[in-house]
Amino acid sequence: MDILKQIITLIIFPGGLFLFVLGLVYTWINRKLIARLQNRVGPRWFQPLADIAKLLTKEEIVPGEGNAVLFIGLPIVALAGVLTAALYVPIAGLPPAFSFPGDLIAALYLLGLLTLCTGLAGTNPPGRYSLVGVTRTLTQFFSYEAPFLLALIGPAIVTESWQIGEIVASTGGRWLVLTQPVTFIIALVALMGKLEMPPFDAPEAETEIVAGALTEYSGRGLALFYLGRNVELVVGLALIAALYLGGFANPLAFFAKTLALLVLIAFTEVLVTRLRIDQTVGLWWRYGTLLAVIQLVVIVIGRSFFP
Repeated sequence: MDILKQIITLIIFPGGLFLFVLGLVYTWINRKLIARLQNRVGPRWFQPLADIAKLLTKEEIVPGEGNAVLFIGLPIVALAGVLTAALYVPIAGLPPAFSFPGDLIAALYLLGLLTLCTGLAGTNPPGRYSLVGVTRTLTQFFSYEAPFLLALIGPAIVTESWQIGEIVASTGGRWLVLTQPVTFIIALVALMGKLEMPPFDAPEAETEIVAGALTEYSGRGLALFYLGRNVELVVGLALIAALYLGGFANPLAFFAKTLALLVLIAFTEVLVTRLRIDQTVGLWWRYGTLLAVIQLVVIVIGRSFFP
């Protein structure tokens, strides 16, 4: 029975199929919100599913100059990394499916695997637009990954634990965003950078470099990369809400808090124009990291005076 329960957890709920569906729903909500804020109608409810279904049924063309094994395997590894990270994060108001000391670090590493696989995919095979996209993707990755890591260290320092479940339990429902507002904002904006959402979409600027690092992809490979981004959006929102918004007492709290964060992201996408890659690096590596470090220093000093 334990094996059957683990299989259901991995494949159906709260992992696997549930995350696929939830990722598509959240992507549709995000696109719909942006459309309404721009006075457009936006996509119908089934559009994200139709997009993925269309790509899955199309022929996957493997370029002759590249390594076929890497070309086919990288999207699978990227999606597997995101799904594995979801096992350590409280999804749908439930405790993490699997947990161990230090799983916060493991989850952060696995969430970065999607970007690394995207970068490798753009170099195999080397193409004009793909290489430009890879350069931008990896440059942006190194600029926001450090602030994102520092932003999520704050709750771990306060609770003296690197285990996501223990961090959430130790907060006792307290909203750490009230005491750590700077790192909360940095974490939310860095998540947008990880997913290459506007205004951080320079790596795949359609008007400049077609589809960036994924220009050579079509069919199933492109569908898996898109599914990975959809799932990472849900997992990232759940992780930030769990650490900064007091966790989830029930499924209603999960959807309310993650959707509230999604609304903030949609407003940011509409209000801010696309940043050049040099602006992204300048903003995040210089100021984002500095502000995150200052917030952490304040936390450490505060704990020394008020243990």
